[in-house]
Amino acid sequence: MQLGRVLGQVVATVRSPGFENVSLLLVQDATDDDGGDGVTCVAVDLVGAGAGDVVLMTTGSAARVAAGAATPTDRAVVAIADSVIRNGTVTYRTA
Repeated sequence: MQLGRVLGQVVATVRSPGFENVSLLLVQDATDDDGGDGVTCVAVDLVGAGAGDVVLMTTGSAARVAAGAATPTDRAVVAIADSVIRNGTVTYRTA
């Protein structure tokens, strides 16, 4: 699993079967230790996340299981983080 920060939504009016009832989010990897920009990707939103949220993403077969067999995906947002604690220090907390 990975931490990411939601940058925004992806709007697609024409979709493949299985994507009719899901939101798509633009998410940037937030696990980069050197403060870099991180990789940006699109993920299926399963929890109602919004721009600026720090989220937990799952990938590969775990994302397909989480999204359901009818949704062909390799990345899914499965949780919205309330806080992130690293080495005993809070590095992120929701406002």
